[in-house]
Amino acid sequence: MDAPLALYRRYRPDTFEDVIGQDHVTQPLSHALDNNRVNHAYLFSGPRGCGKTTSARILARALNCEEGPTSVPCGACESCVELARGGPGSIDVIEIDAASHGGVDDARDLRERAFFSPMKSRYKVYIIDEAHMVSTQGFNALLKLVEEPPSHIRFVFATTEPDKVIGTIRSRTHHYPFRLVPPNILGDYVVELCQREGVTVERNVVPLVVRAGAGSVRDSLSVLDQLIGGSGPAGVTYALATALLGYTPESLLDETVDALAAADGGTVFGVVDKVIETGQDPRRFAEDLLHRLRDLVVVSAVPDALTRGLIEMPDDQAERLSGQAARLGRAELTRAADIVSTGLTDMRGATAPRLLLELMCARILLPGLDDSAAGVGARLDRVERRLSVVGTSSPPIGPPTPTPGAAGTRSAGGQVGASPAQGLQPPTSVAARVELPAPAPVTGDDNLASSAAADVSSSGDATAASSGRPVASGEISAEAGGLTVVDVRQLWPGVLARVQNMKRYAWALLTQNAQVMDVGGGVITIGLVNAGARDSFVRGGHDEILHQALIDELGVDWKIEAIIDGTAGGPGPGRTARQPEPEQLVESSASARDSQPTISAPARAVDVERAKEAIRLTRNGEPAEGETPPDLRDDDDVVDDALSSQELLARELGAEVIDDIRHGSP
Repeated sequence: MDAPLALYRRYRPDTFEDVIGQDHVTQPLSHALDNNRVNHAYLFSGPRGCGKTTSARILARALNCEEGPTSVPCGACESCVELARGGPGSIDVIEIDAASHGGVDDARDLRERAFFSPMKSRYKVYIIDEAHMVSTQGFNALLKLVEEPPSHIRFVFATTEPDKVIGTIRSRTHHYPFRLVPPNILGDYVVELCQREGVTVERNVVPLVVRAGAGSVRDSLSVLDQLIGGSGPAGVTYALATALLGYTPESLLDETVDALAAADGGTVFGVVDKVIETGQDPRRFAEDLLHRLRDLVVVSAVPDALTRGLIEMPDDQAERLSGQAARLGRAELTRAADIVSTGLTDMRGATAPRLLLELMCARILLPGLDDSAAGVGARLDRVERRLSVVGTSSPPIGPPTPTPGAAGTRSAGGQVGASPAQGLQPPTSVAARVELPAPAPVTGDDNLASSAAADVSSSGDATAASSGRPVASGEISAEAGGLTVVDVRQLWPGVLARVQNMKRYAWALLTQNAQVMDVGGGVITIGLVNAGARDSFVRGGHDEILHQALIDELGVDWKIEAIIDGTAGGPGPGRTARQPEPEQLVESSASARDSQPTISAPARAVDVERAKEAIRLTRNGEPAEGETPPDLRDDDDVVDDALSSQELLARELGAEVIDDIRHGSP
């Protein structure tokens, strides 16, 4: 039993109506045939497998039909049968491969034979394939014949490189440029052929076939023929297609993109290792990742791209793409695509493609270290996404009117503060809550985050005012989109990085002596290892630094509770928060500094000793109990021999030293 012909031969078009994706060529040719205005020479150019030679055969069949010239051959006459799909061919239609017959001698032989009349047909048609392979001498030998041929001669030159056809020949022909077939048209054609063949093909296999064909009908049908030949009882499956064609599975691309969105370097490099261990080509993986990032950029820029047909994929995968695009953001997607595109160019011919692939992934994972415009845009995108979790409404036009009888009053400067009566009331909560002032201005890239936080702050003030409750200056939202303590602990390293950029002293204190205990009700509870660490955190104004870092990194304006917790010693998601004892809690220093209470003599003596201990720490570099490591020389608050004890007390505690009591003095 003979094997069947290849798909592209079994389904070669017989009429111009069967040619797909070339309406700009087939319609004018059909009109020329119907009007009997066919030229003596044509030049068909375009990529391989897009229908040039097939259209030349259809043109010859339409010219020699007994009812022609006509755009729709009858299919019953001798010429139509001979030139039909699978026919033996006609003696009056001569196909010449210019790759092997492009010399001057071949051109002379063609010229001598051309003057003989056709044997059976109306016209003698010469189809010269790969015409760009004809030598200059061969074209010059044909020039006079092409310019003034006998009335029974028609020429069709087919080439993929029309620029290599000499200008004197091109000027004597009608040029029709063929194009690559659009993916949606080619995909529908592949599905139609599968139905004709009675083959079951999974829907997500069709985009792979179209992509492998790259717009060429013949190449696409060759790929489909290979998949059908290797399919089993279940038909052509997605696993079979990815294995035979070498494409990266969608699940692996989803895992990569999700890890990049979460900045999970372990998962990203694990995917790279999986690619290498399974024998896949790193270049192909990078190319597939670039295609995925392209799709995400389109989805991010055009939300309805999936329904408009800008991206061809199943519905379930379309939903995943929408979620991935939302998590990454447009600026970060564009930056990642640029990095992969540049890395893919560098990987061509490289001896260590895995190394380049890993470096490429590392660059995508570090937008904070990229000082380019794309890196700044990626960081701004991240800040905006985190601010978007804050539920605020649009601010009303004009200043909000405070509600009579509200718990707080608004001052002339627009700030909301507690009434005098409320200032005399003792705190009702077990742990002291720190009311923070408006965030201090920052410099550098953080100005972007501060501006965004200020905008959301104004929206939060308007929302709270409309609901009749007082709002502290700079307050955004209490709940911040429902972040849990687990979420905050996962994002805590980024918060500490913000703190380090603003003040190393605060960063060292939080790194070694503090951990996140609880989050809820617009309050974040920070547990410190002992009373000294807590005093240093509150009295030194480090709570304000942490407050600003939370705004910049997480987009939240939470109150801060500082408690004593013996298990603290640095952030750690594995630790379990425990409730503080009432006697461990200390009065908030922020409200104490605002009201500036009178310092008693015993308290003043304690403060003097604490200040002297701080000065000894800065001079000798010896850490005291509960203090931070000595490597703080670059901190703005620690300067060698720069401040006296009186200056330090006045600046840090707001106290006025009346008398310096020294040990051993009368």
